[in-house]
Amino acid sequence: MKEIYLFCFSKISEKRQQTNKLMVKDGTQEIIDIRNKIKADTILFFDMDGTLIETNFANFLAYQHAIISVTNLDTKLSYDKDQRFNRSLLRTSIPNLTETEYESIIKRKDKYYFAIMNETKLNTAIVDILIKYSRTNKSILVTKCRCDRAMATLKHFGLAKYFTSIFCRELSDGNRKINKYENAIYKLKIPPKSVIAFENEQNEIEDAKIAGIQEIIKIKYL
Repeated sequence: MKEIYLFCFSKISEKRQQTNKLMVKDGTQEIIDIRNKIKADTILFFDMDGTLIETNFANFLAYQHAIISVTNLDTKLSYDKDQRFNRSLLRTSIPNLTETEYESIIKRKDKYYFAIMNETKLNTAIVDILIKYSRTNKSILVTKCRCDRAMATLKHFGLAKYFTSIFCRELSDGNRKINKYENAIYKLKIPPKSVIAFENEQNEIEDAKIAGIQEIIKIKYL
């Protein structure tokens, strides 16, 4: 089972338009040859947040705006580019929230996210692979985000047309997390060995391994 790293860095202009480029580190020459690993029957799985598109900053800003609008307090949170702000961090960052405030923040966060999507940016190194091989190979979006946000983000960048199938967040009957890779492989009825997965989160990489995927490209921003 192989885990290859793609190291990306961002170049920021005055309008926050950012372009991610491939960077080679010692021992990772194989990442340059990833295209040679894609055969006619290879199926490409792409994660969205942090892989195809960097959304962490927009997500953080959306939470920040939602918190202020709900609590009427000028709460200052610290942005950590290596950690996605989520519901668990919301509870620990502001432990005195009532359940009503918590639920209101979650709902408003989504509205603010749609309004500040210009703060998201493409990882062009991965998008270039998506666009090129969508002509010859099945390209599947496998994301744990809600479908409305996934589709809005893809539409913002004009990427939806490049995917053969799109799998969004699903929960089991007991609201337990579903392994998104096992779910996609099962529903598509494909052998996991035919898949190359592009993913940035370590826990999702572990899920890809559990699903039997042997070629995993880990995305890391520098």
